[in-house]
Amino acid sequence: MSEIRYDRMHDTDVIIAPERLHRPDINKAESTEEICPFCEGNETMTPKEIFALRESDTLSNHKGWQTRVVANLYKAVAIEAPHQHHNGRFEYWDGFGAHEVIIDTPLHRLSMVEWNHHEMVSWLKTLRQRVDDLRRDHRIAFMALFKNEGYDAGSMQSHSHTQLIGLPLVPKLQRDLYRRTREHLHTYHSSLIESIIRDEEDAEIRMVDKCGEFSAFCPFASSYPFEVMIGSKNCIGQIDTVSDGDIDALASLLSSVLQRLAQQLNKFAFNLWVSTPPLGEEAKECNAHRLIIRIMPRLYRFGGFEVNTEMMINPVEPELAAKLLRGDDNG
Repeated sequence: MSEIRYDRMHDTDVIIAPERLHRPDINKAESTEEICPFCEGNETMTPKEIFALRESDTLSNHKGWQTRVVANLYKAVAIEAPHQHHNGRFEYWDGFGAHEVIIDTPLHRLSMVEWNHHEMVSWLKTLRQRVDDLRRDHRIAFMALFKNEGYDAGSMQSHSHTQLIGLPLVPKLQRDLYRRTREHLHTYHSSLIESIIRDEEDAEIRMVDKCGEFSAFCPFASSYPFEVMIGSKNCIGQIDTVSDGDIDALASLLSSVLQRLAQQLNKFAFNLWVSTPPLGEEAKECNAHRLIIRIMPRLYRFGGFEVNTEMMINPVEPELAAKLLRGDDNG
């Protein structure tokens, strides 16, 4: 059973999860599996599905799905663990939480870059449903919604998938972000991402593309080469409340950004993060938060400086990255 331990030195938390050591291909760059448990037709090889977008005349845990959600077989936290916090000199939580795998597509080895519009919409709608469902469990204080594609991005499974982890606490990085967004809202009467997008649109030089209410840009202080952030300056809801119309626009923009990245980087590994709504007391400040997607290409490995300082070194200017992604030969 896992534990969530508090690090007094750095004021952060660490998940000690021995089961994760048994993930397949933990030391291999490429999978050697002959049968993929995530492919359509192999539904019996995974835990029972929690949710699926599927044809109306098909049965649960059988063929006929577009997206499928199951519990992670090598979970970092478990929903059946006690929701219990232990104080003392060695402070920790029992390994309570939710760890789900969203199987993005029935097709094997289909990179997110290659998805069609319908597949992107189905994926976003699945994320919307899972966050909406899990936020009703008041034991969960925070949800992380992320995708790793490629071995250099930490993926151990070649079949395209996304992960959702719900925790009984809010990680330090997210606590700090919540504090900054609240302070910005109270001081400037607008959300932090709204101000950032307005400033980027005024500057223009780091803008990549726009669709509907959403804008894509390379952040001024990008941590990763060719990092792209997608967000809206308008309050249109978050991933669990966004409308079908806005999902359609977001799907188009996300596909455009990924294709632009592939044109510059060819086949590339990346991490993708989708913002999730604040839960509990933090939810009262919901106007401070917006739906954000962050795409972080993994072109370089971290070194000792980054690990020790949590300060990234990025060798590619975001202005140059945005120019290349726009295909702008003159600006």
